[in-house]
Amino acid sequence: MLNAITLKDIQNARARIEDSAIRTPLVRLNVDDAPAEIYLKLENLQPIGSFKLRGAGNAIALAPKEELAKGVYTASAGNMAQGVAWNARRLGIPCTVIVPDHAPETKLAAITRLGATYIKVPFDVWWNVVVTHHYEGQEGFFIHPVSDPAVMAGNGTIGLEILEDLPDVDTVLVPYGGGGLSSGIATAVRALKPDTKIFACEVETAAALAGSLAAGEITTVPYTPSFVDGIGSRSVLEEMWPLVRSLLDGSLVVSLDEVAAAVRILAERNRVIAEGAGAASVAVAMSGKAGGGKIACIVSGGNIDLGKFVTALGIQMH
Repeated sequence: MLNAITLKDIQNARARIEDSAIRTPLVRLNVDDAPAEIYLKLENLQPIGSFKLRGAGNAIALAPKEELAKGVYTASAGNMAQGVAWNARRLGIPCTVIVPDHAPETKLAAITRLGATYIKVPFDVWWNVVVTHHYEGQEGFFIHPVSDPAVMAGNGTIGLEILEDLPDVDTVLVPYGGGGLSSGIATAVRALKPDTKIFACEVETAAALAGSLAAGEITTVPYTPSFVDGIGSRSVLEEMWPLVRSLLDGSLVVSLDEVAAAVRILAERNRVIAEGAGAASVAVAMSGKAGGGKIACIVSGGNIDLGKFVTALGIQMH
């Protein structure tokens, strides 16, 4: 069973990654008629454009040096790949990424740009790597993109920063991929401000957590690939289920159209470029499903293919 992390783990992680991950700003969403006072935690401003730098950095810092000698590898649709690759390059060790066949070219190009190599496999094969924590024939230290306590502790540093910048926050909205981000943030927030509501955010084309919470057990849901490629799956990871069920107040689901609208709002009102997953929290907040008060939305990443970005903005190119 996966060990739960503690506030102390997160505080220690903060000290380890302070020279690599930046302390991202928390800014107000510039929408006057929003259903709540919405704030944006801009993790898209990390050096790799995603929060994944935090967890990857903490995991590599804690890995035994002898195990790092053969390099590192991970399984990722893109952002964790960049987080691991960026930290591996900093340390001068090789990095390999197992990616699903629907991974966007923008993220694959970034993996290469950071000096890593990738192996593209069918989604089911990729998902098996996520479940088993292993890819046959691959050497190196494996860093799980979700269910690694060191990764979750690194992610949890976001929660510390939110509470410092917005002590009276009522609700935190977190895009849900596998639960590593939401579990880390929730652990920090629950320890320091337990009355805060914490919701996962999913899209209706891949809402595994919402389906499992409704059923009271892990269940499989239909999965349709979309421009929201950083979150969503067919099923909740078994080792994450006890954690997310106990730490989160639920999962709030939005449509692809609502996410696309949130991408536009972020660009038009705050000049923020967010990928679909990063805008999902804002889509939930704007829908009113999270209620009122002060809401902090994790804008988890900004690594969106520019063609998809233009499409979401509705720009007609002539």
